[in-house]
Amino acid sequence: MLLIWTLSLLLGAVIGSEVCFERLGCFSDDAPWAGIIERPLKALPWDPKDVNTRFLLYTNENSDNFQEIVADPSTISASNFKTDRITRFIIHGFIDNGEESWLVNMCKNLFQVESVNCICVDWKGGSRTTYTQAVQNIRIVGAEVAYFAEVLKSSFGYSLSNVHIIGHSLGSHAAGEAGRRTNGTVGRITGLDPAEPCFQDTPELVRLDPSDAQFVDVIHTDAAPMIPNLGLGMSQTVGHLDFFPNGGEEMPGCQKNILSQIVDIDGIWEGTRDFVACNHLRSYKYYSDSILNPDGFAGFSCASYSVFTANKCFPCPSEGCPQMGHYANKFPGKTKDVGQTFYLNTGDASNFARWRYKATVTLSGRKVTGYILVSLFGDKGNSKQYEIFKGTLEPGSTYSNEFDSDVEVGDLQRVKFIWNNNVINPTLPKVGASQISVERNDGKVFNFCSQETVREDILLTLNPC
Repeated sequence: MLLIWTLSLLLGAVIGSEVCFERLGCFSDDAPWAGIIERPLKALPWDPKDVNTRFLLYTNENSDNFQEIVADPSTISASNFKTDRITRFIIHGFIDNGEESWLVNMCKNLFQVESVNCICVDWKGGSRTTYTQAVQNIRIVGAEVAYFAEVLKSSFGYSLSNVHIIGHSLGSHAAGEAGRRTNGTVGRITGLDPAEPCFQDTPELVRLDPSDAQFVDVIHTDAAPMIPNLGLGMSQTVGHLDFFPNGGEEMPGCQKNILSQIVDIDGIWEGTRDFVACNHLRSYKYYSDSILNPDGFAGFSCASYSVFTANKCFPCPSEGCPQMGHYANKFPGKTKDVGQTFYLNTGDASNFARWRYKATVTLSGRKVTGYILVSLFGDKGNSKQYEIFKGTLEPGSTYSNEFDSDVEVGDLQRVKFIWNNNVINPTLPKVGASQISVERNDGKVFNFCSQETVREDILLTLNPC
């Protein structure tokens, strides 16, 4: 194998070829497109007719059935495409196709919050082949998207700053190619777990990078090494904002047993895909949920995920936290630097949104061993009980913890405290919380007080001090 690899590199250095196509120009297999250590095999992209890039337009007026359009002014004019709306292209990845439910569902979520031209890009003709060939075929897909965007600009005066390209896996790099071909003038590219093999640590020319659009945001969900972990996504930062939910490698809910995962609520095919590539697919599921949860995916700037889980990156700084997903572009500092890295936790199933809080509890009553839990009640909702501390409970001592609520409670109105030690104690000790402070991620603090103590498993309600 090493001999084949070495010969491929040596041959790649001396043998180069090129193929040219009307409208899209020429494509070579010279380095760095091929013949480099990350992609040693020589290959050229297929003919555009074989890749067969299709543009499937959904709008608020035709949310259930697409109109297939081409890069031709008359076809676009005859469709529901509106030039006064933002245009979002969604590009699938390897083996996938543009009529899969996840792309349509993403469009439908968009229709709930905005008027938009939502174009699902289908290139299954070029994605259902060997991976090495599909890697080359995305160059055609990116060129086709760029050509379509240029037609919008030249024929309709459409500003490319109103174009947003969302790509999953190989589709992320197709989006990068489209952005490169339009000289980085498209408004935004979102990379959903950009594919790692043949792209990690390659020159910017062949992969998604921050220069491909005015703003590039990336969600990493399968960033473990390809060897030996079979991580399909990149671990390197390739955007202005790079989000690593749950650390970016193992997503909650992806460790279900085989049967429950394959017999999925969305069907056998979706369940099988989840079993094979659950972490990799989480990126587009997070993005879809983020559309309907504008503040449910706050990302925290942190040195690493382990530092984040050690509760050392809360609350958000004065400029706030960026939202992973659809609303990342609202962050004021989104393009102040490249490779800005953020961490957060999500749920294990849709709705994946979570809201992070920090609770600080000062105890009263007897000294016991056990654990304490707190639940939040606010003007927007009520949370479950979350454990704050487990161990020796000392009166007068203060304990704190951060947790991710599946409910946004809003402005807090009261909190409830409970303790337990799971041990029968004939002395029937009582413990209370003299004060509980709850901090939201925006830094706002709510204080609650009580002079009562309670026996184990008895709820104690604390009201504002």
